[in-house]
Amino acid sequence: MTRVMETPSNTTEMDFILLGLFSHTQAHSFLFSVVLVIFTTSLMGNTLMILLICRDPRLHTPMYFLLSQLSLMDMMLVSTIIPKMAANYLMSMRSISPAGCGSQIFLFLTLAGGECFLLAAMSYDRYVAICQPLRYHVLMSPKLCVHLTLGSWLLGAADGLMQAGTILSFPFCRSRTINHFFCEAPSLVRLACADTKVFEFFMYICCILMLLIPLSLILASYSLILVAVLRMRSSAARKKAFATCSSHLTVVGLFYGAIMFIYMRPKSQQPGARDKVVSAFYTIFTPVLNPLIYSVRNKEVKRALRMWLQKAP
Repeated sequence: MTRVMETPSNTTEMDFILLGLFSHTQAHSFLFSVVLVIFTTSLMGNTLMILLICRDPRLHTPMYFLLSQLSLMDMMLVSTIIPKMAANYLMSMRSISPAGCGSQIFLFLTLAGGECFLLAAMSYDRYVAICQPLRYHVLMSPKLCVHLTLGSWLLGAADGLMQAGTILSFPFCRSRTINHFFCEAPSLVRLACADTKVFEFFMYICCILMLLIPLSLILASYSLILVAVLRMRSSAARKKAFATCSSHLTVVGLFYGAIMFIYMRPKSQQPGARDKVVSAFYTIFTPVLNPLIYSVRNKEVKRALRMWLQKAP
């Protein structure tokens, strides 16, 4: 039997209303439990990756430094979205304050935008490791790694600050009901009762800078890696390289494909259940896939985990 959620009496007129991802049916309750398991697994997996990389000196390399930053971004990303969604569902609430909404927009865009650039940096690292192995320590110096990481964080934060500040400055004189499970920029732009054409154009420019340019760099890097792999004489080396690259590109495709579907469509299109499912890919599923694809399948990470467990009392 479906239970209807009531808007709490302490909700103010300024608060936004999130319709959420699930209703209180048995099927949706089960799916909600699955999301909580994924959330817990993502937190544990990414935390474990960061601890292993920090503790094991053999993992103090550019590739693992970038992986640790990816794990940190994924931890923060799921922590920005899932706890509020879970609290609203469990407490039968829907409201979120303007400050909370702005914080979600800022943090999400900071982390998602930063991850776009970080994935491009990681693809460059793999290109150098496979195509320029003798110059790897020169081309991927610790100083460059720090600069790439700081650049990813700062560019994401700049985009998040600009979009969150601008969106919350719009008047919302009609409905304040968001057909989503978290505050996402395109969903709020549709609710604004002001001319948002200039801002939407600026959003498209940001999407080109934050999505298409990093994606082009990733595809270029893996194209060069593919050419280098095809020239390898060892079939075992080719098979290993193909397996690694294909799994990496699968995660990249899921993340970029889903986020481009949401952010590069005309804002005049009304959001629906499909949009919420697509958003779940890059807010819920990819953060748990990243440690599995990039790290857990790695022999060096497995060895570091085995040694850590053996030293544990």
